Amino acid sequence: MKTAIWQAIIFDFDGVVVESGEIKTQAFANLYRDHGETVMSAVARYHVLHGGMSRYQKFRYFQETLLEKPPLTAEEEQHLDRRFSQLVLEAVIASDPVPGAAELIRKEAERIPLFVASGTPEAELNTIVSRRGLASYFTAVRGSPTPKQKLIADILSAHALLPERVLMIGDALIDYQSAYVNNIAFLGRVRPGDENPFPPHVDVIPDLSQLLT
Repeated sequence: MKTAIWQAIIFDFDGVVVESGEIKTQAFANLYRDHGETVMSAVARYHVLHGGMSRYQKFRYFQETLLEKPPLTAEEEQHLDRRFSQLVLEAVIASDPVPGAAELIRKEAERIPLFVASGTPEAELNTIVSRRGLASYFTAVRGSPTPKQKLIADILSAHALLPERVLMIGDALIDYQSAYVNNIAFLGRVRPGDENPFPPHVDVIPDLSQLLT
């Protein structure tokens, strides 16, 4: 796929810009270590199957459905959020880039506006992007708690972008669904060896290096 036809590109972050998927899977499991191996496995599996979903939605699901406990209080949710951030922040900052991602971002930023729309909390996401030396390449870096579908809609309207000229690159089904409802093109990243979560008609690539040609 040639990138020259696009007026803007929206990137998911985890699994598209950085190889941080396994870091977050392990962090979710570790948060629930006190509940035993069965719960840890269920937590990890749910996280993998719901890539791109806000961590807060996952916390609520684990609490009410998996642990069958009363809904989290605001204080309990903030405590989980702080612990999760402590587990992942430095590891994500230090994680390997997805092959071709940094080069593609630097190249395309000279030509068109680039954006991030991620399920990671926005303040934390901006810290990671900045610490990785990528902040200057993005016009806006957006994250949760705003749902991804609305993040994309907000980017389109705030920057007067034509949906048919915008591409999103994501690695989770929610990325594809959010792009679809906003009428923008979508390209899936499926890491070699991982299961393809996308419908059969969706174009997929193993990494971003082939977009550099």
